[in-house]
Amino acid sequence: QVQLVESGGGLVQAGDSLRLSCAASGRTANSYAMGWFRQAPVKEREFVAAITWSADSTYYADSVKGRFTISRDNAKNTVYLQMNSLKPEDTATYYCVAGKEPGTGPLDYGVWGQGTQVIVSS
Repeated sequence: QVQLVESGGGLVQAGDSLRLSCAASGRTANSYAMGWFRQAPVKEREFVAAITWSADSTYYADSVKGRFTISRDNAKNTVYLQMNSLKPEDTATYYCVAGKEPGTGPLDYGVWGQGTQVIVSS
């Protein structure tokens, strides 16, 4: 069973950048598609970005396209989410996810991390 641990969240100002990391453990971790979801207070969990196991394809929500970049280093079993030009509406708990295939729905992923909080002040 793959386990995911996120890190890198924090409090930043609008316009700043932040990089989230997700360390995956487990023998088959590198064979999974990986992604990020986020959930703001009193809002539903929403898709942010995803990447195939080989990193040959990436997917983004329209709200973050052009500002966020997902990448992975399979040698380190780690996935990253580089977030630039952050906005107050990006404030949320960010969850790392793993699944057999990349998708945009929560049910596409069977493994979830505990989340890391990102707060963007205006």
